[in-house]
Amino acid sequence: MANNQFVDSLIRDIVAPGVQNLMQSPFFSELREGKLSMRRLQGWAIQHYIHNKALLKGFALCMVKNAHNPELYDYFNYQFNEEQTHPDLAKRFGLAIGLKENDFHDASQIFECFAHTSKTIRGMMLGSPAENRVSGLVDETMVQRYSGEFDAHMRSHYKLGDSALQFFLVHKVADEDHIKMASEIIARNTDTPAMEQRVRQTADFAVRFKLAKFDGIYRHYS
Repeated sequence: MANNQFVDSLIRDIVAPGVQNLMQSPFFSELREGKLSMRRLQGWAIQHYIHNKALLKGFALCMVKNAHNPELYDYFNYQFNEEQTHPDLAKRFGLAIGLKENDFHDASQIFECFAHTSKTIRGMMLGSPAENRVSGLVDETMVQRYSGEFDAHMRSHYKLGDSALQFFLVHKVADEDHIKMASEIIARNTDTPAMEQRVRQTADFAVRFKLAKFDGIYRHYS
């Protein structure tokens, strides 16, 4: 019970304010108004495609790292299978708004997106199970929230349909289960005051990296 209360406080004190700040950022303020440029939308598609490819490799490595632990091995195997289609769904969105295959093949990460992905992989490879999944908790919560924004406003302002927006349709629903699973792993593996402090710090860093990622996309693709 105490650990569940800790996760609740983590969401209330760090994750929820981070989501609110993201929704108030220029990227999403302009998306809601239909004023976000196509170049910035394309920038998101390219950068998220690269990030999702890295996530798949990270989950594969986590399966190997945790092969001795049936619970964690099964969890990362599940996550790998859940995420397998997501790079292609991000690409599908990008192609629908004017990108070409070569735009994805030739792209590299901008600084802020490189830092965000590096944070995620660092948590997978070097962090404790609780640290690893608090990064997932932050990212999955934010992705679920902004997927609703993309889905609503790309339809109303940019006239896209279900096929182009499949990435966001999936994440509006699937991430509810991912958030719950991450919360359960954090609760079970946060068992000392020192670990609580590390998890809180990891959550704070994850929020800041996510906000910086969207700020970087907004500025780089101006």
